[in-house]
Amino acid sequence: MQGGVKVTDLSEIGSFRKAFEEVLIEVGEVLKNLIVIDSDVSHSTYTIEFFKRFPSRFVQVGISEQDAAGTAAGLALAGKIPILTAFSMFIMRSWEQIRNTIARDNLNVKIVGTHAGLSDYLDGPSHQCLEDIALMRILPNITVVAPSDEVSTKSLFRQILDFRGPTYFRLGRDNAYKVYDEEDDVELYKCNILVDGEDITIISYGALVSISIKAADILRKKGYSVRVIDSHTIKPLDVNMILKAARETMAIFAVEEHSIYGGLGSEITEIVSEKNPMRIYRIGVDDVFGANARSYEDLLDYFSLTSQKITSRIEMVLNEF
Repeated sequence: MQGGVKVTDLSEIGSFRKAFEEVLIEVGEVLKNLIVIDSDVSHSTYTIEFFKRFPSRFVQVGISEQDAAGTAAGLALAGKIPILTAFSMFIMRSWEQIRNTIARDNLNVKIVGTHAGLSDYLDGPSHQCLEDIALMRILPNITVVAPSDEVSTKSLFRQILDFRGPTYFRLGRDNAYKVYDEEDDVELYKCNILVDGEDITIISYGALVSISIKAADILRKKGYSVRVIDSHTIKPLDVNMILKAARETMAIFAVEEHSIYGGLGSEITEIVSEKNPMRIYRIGVDDVFGANARSYEDLLDYFSLTSQKITSRIEMVLNEF
């Protein structure tokens, strides 16, 4: 049984950065005060096309993410809408500037971290960011968003431009399996039940949403009723939806391409332990750095984040009930 939105068959694969490129140009045509700030990675983040279209609204600071954050803060104070872009791992270099200028002054800067999680498989652990959710969600004033496919990337990016305030927008590189059909299916701050079920709940975000749906399908064929929730807005979390799952199912599994410390699993545990104590299991990267691999799929397999291995982990828990 499907949830409140139509879910695709996951056979179509897209690219997070390609979707970002397209929506950035679309909104750039309308918002004349929107300015992109790049840290010498425009060919990789695909902001190069924005530069070609609007060269006077593109600022290149070079490999200087701290400078990029300070520049973005100044532009926001001048009434512009700065889009600070870089690999998520290297945006973390500017965490102090984000804290002391952008977040503390509640400035209207949209921080877009691409190549997040394990998606930059070929460059190894130095480029694989598994700590960014923890670092960004702890900062006051910052909204944290992680789309699950191309459609939700475009929809949520448009929506974060509708309010004033800082946002961390987390994107993978490619490997964006199509989850949604329509942009209207995705609403900022609201979790989506993509598959309904009564036994357990899987809550995820980003590229692992589609993998969680596949895991739920495998479990369904084995006789389990599994609910799958896309928590694309990580901060502020949709507390009502999380507590609903806590009341209606036996256990919650938080599945994420992030360290099990400080991410979505930790956030859900913090909330549920106070409001409706129950079993919560964190499935992610277990206190280690990333690794080199020949493909994204190989890396997911190495960290036991494929649909089959997530299924096996959940079955082990269910057998203990």
